Amino acid sequence: MSRFAGRGPRVVVVGAGIVGCSLADELTARGWTDVTVLDQGPLPAPGGSTSHAPGLVFRTNPSRTLTAFATYTVEKFTSLEADGLPCFHPVGGLELATTPERWAELHRRAGLAASWGVRAELVGPARCKELWPLVDESRLYGGLYTPDDGLARAVPACRAQMARARARGARFLDRHTVTGIEQDGGRVCAVVTDRGTFPADHVVSAAGFWGPVVGRMAGVDVPLLALAHQYAITRPLSEQAGANDSRTEASRPILRFQDRDLYFREHTDRIGIGSYAHRPLPVDPFGVPAYDDAEGMPSSYPFTEEDFAPSWQDCRWLLPALGRTEIEEGFNGVFSFTPDGMPVLGECRAPRGFWLAEAVWVTHSAGAARAVAEWMVDGRPSLDLHECELTRFEDAQRSPAYVAERAARQFVEVYDVIHPLQPPDEPRPLRVSPFHARQRELGAVFLEGGGWERPHWYEANAPLADGITLPARDAWAARHWSPTVAAEARATREGVALYDMTPLRRLEVTGPGALAFLQRMTSNNLAKRPGAVTYTLLLDEAGGIRSDLTVARLAPDRFQVGANSPADLDRLLRHAPADVHLRDITSGTCCIGVWGPAARALVQPLTPDDFSHQGFGYFRAKETWVGHVPVTAMRLSYVGELGWELYTTADLGLRLWDTLWEAGRAHGVIAAGRSAFNSLRLEKGYRAWGHDMTAEHNPYEAGLGFAVRMDKGDFVGRAALAALGEPARRLTPLLLDDPAAVVLGKEPVYVDGAPAGYVTSASYGYTLGRCVAYAWLPPLRAGTGVDVEYFGEKVPATVAEEPLFDPEMTRIRR
Repeated sequence: MSRFAGRGPRVVVVGAGIVGCSLADELTARGWTDVTVLDQGPLPAPGGSTSHAPGLVFRTNPSRTLTAFATYTVEKFTSLEADGLPCFHPVGGLELATTPERWAELHRRAGLAASWGVRAELVGPARCKELWPLVDESRLYGGLYTPDDGLARAVPACRAQMARARARGARFLDRHTVTGIEQDGGRVCAVVTDRGTFPADHVVSAAGFWGPVVGRMAGVDVPLLALAHQYAITRPLSEQAGANDSRTEASRPILRFQDRDLYFREHTDRIGIGSYAHRPLPVDPFGVPAYDDAEGMPSSYPFTEEDFAPSWQDCRWLLPALGRTEIEEGFNGVFSFTPDGMPVLGECRAPRGFWLAEAVWVTHSAGAARAVAEWMVDGRPSLDLHECELTRFEDAQRSPAYVAERAARQFVEVYDVIHPLQPPDEPRPLRVSPFHARQRELGAVFLEGGGWERPHWYEANAPLADGITLPARDAWAARHWSPTVAAEARATREGVALYDMTPLRRLEVTGPGALAFLQRMTSNNLAKRPGAVTYTLLLDEAGGIRSDLTVARLAPDRFQVGANSPADLDRLLRHAPADVHLRDITSGTCCIGVWGPAARALVQPLTPDDFSHQGFGYFRAKETWVGHVPVTAMRLSYVGELGWELYTTADLGLRLWDTLWEAGRAHGVIAAGRSAFNSLRLEKGYRAWGHDMTAEHNPYEAGLGFAVRMDKGDFVGRAALAALGEPARRLTPLLLDDPAAVVLGKEPVYVDGAPAGYVTSASYGYTLGRCVAYAWLPPLRAGTGVDVEYFGEKVPATVAEEPLFDPEMTRIRR
């Protein structure tokens, strides 16, 4: 760092909207002061989405990360001032329910708020009327009031952060249109503009809906769609006269009428109305005019009254006073949507030094900027960002057609009640395993993940559920579920079942340096003879769990790695030396899990190899044959039963399925889906990365200390682990006391009447006859009573010893 003379690397941020200004402030506060922020428009309102944003900040979100981003935005903007006023106005937020379904959803959202530490209160119609006198309370079931939410003053917040960053050495240059990004040796080295070239060690695209334009200059596809969103402002209302100070503009909570895709905020004596109820209005960012060529702001398009007409009727239905006024002005403002509705953050692998901070709304701006600044300066963000990382999308999800279709759907669904298991409707099917035709013949009910069609249960197994008595489920828990799941779980425990494991990511790691590389990158000891399989962790430098891996050593210099997401391959590729070769073999291969007490009886007659416990031990691998099909067999079990994962090439996958199916008829084989799989794995206490643990958690608090070998030599994260003390929290197994109770995940957990943590994964344990939930909680003794809040009801639960099922591992090791 000496060549930077204490100013840090040269950073060029493209875009001086709320994200770019926040990032410059965060970087300079951390000592990186050689920061240049460029924008094509005039400052402080250069014409992007920030320039017209209504400034709503609602923190409650199913994503814990987005809630944390928004919470920091509130905290930071509250501490900033411009024109003698704070840059955040805590008027509160009020979400209304005009249907029973939405009222139930608000109970769920109140639980999310408690899980993530947001103050929230369910209120009745009369209280809603007190908070917003214009509301027709007869229309309401109730509302969710969040008193600490409010309005961000986005452009003043930009000015305040620009001033702080400038005082530390940053510069902000307007009227600079970026025309190119230069590279040298696989790294960015400069940003070219119409007014000169700026050398750079890091370039950050914070260009909002222009992100794809800037990305193309660097050879990077940015998966976002620019869409126009309607915003209208009424004429002055007599009911609003004298209600507000003209400087602060608002005193009543932000109002959300999500049943009709509408929100409202005050503009002194007028009402601002935003609508998501209209058709998607995509905008080509490559065709957006420059600031001086636009009629107004480049991000502001003419208001389309015909699109707003149905929403105006809905507005007057909820707020009758609007029937005595009309719309005075409106515009269609452009902003960004991604295929999953989340931001796109992180450094590209090619070119290195090119960062994205895109698809970030004002709500999350300061939090996202802090995370990127931490990532750049410290090497890692303090929050888990796996939902936001640019590497999360599969190649099949990055096509322009997919991005356009799914991002437009995100706009349509922005206020919809979305079940956590609800799959997208289109474009499907996109990715299918070689067994897809057979699965359809068996009546598979497919959900979707990573573009893959994943059977959750099979209607062919419905008769097996006859005679199984299950507690009744409420409407929410009954969605995307069937009693057939219980039959599939029981068949796995008592007989044998085939599970499609094809969507699990498979990497091949080869070369003379493969072992040393994997030893360095992961936590467990992989220096074992060929044929060994090892469960290990991919940690970051702070000891956080970036992923969990299953590594099979198939030859001295050849490994097959079971991973979780494209981010795992990206991380390994970033660190791989020249004598190590990595490739993703997922799409060219497939996998069937054969599990259950009868698994050996099914497989052994089909293979020339010894599949006895003595001949093929647990956590071992063999390359062999099943019938005519060459397979890599691994004796693993994620469901807690005897069995194998059988891998082969995609072209032979159907033959493998048919071979196992035909031979399995004599043993009562069934096909089973992921719903049963999830139930069985929770009964065994097997963790799912991204749900039960993330980079915010270390192995010891996550109950994965057995996957760490401190004596094997140095590895990424070892020094941080060595410095840890006793965990202040633990991933804790809970059994709900009532056999009829069910929770689904993300619910708050109360200890001694106070929120103390939240559920990560949950499923009914059909073997145990109780719902199993894992939760992050302070260390608690087994037998401690807690409460899980589910739709406003406190459900008693008890801390359990794990594993809950087969603690001696006798069923797997036989």
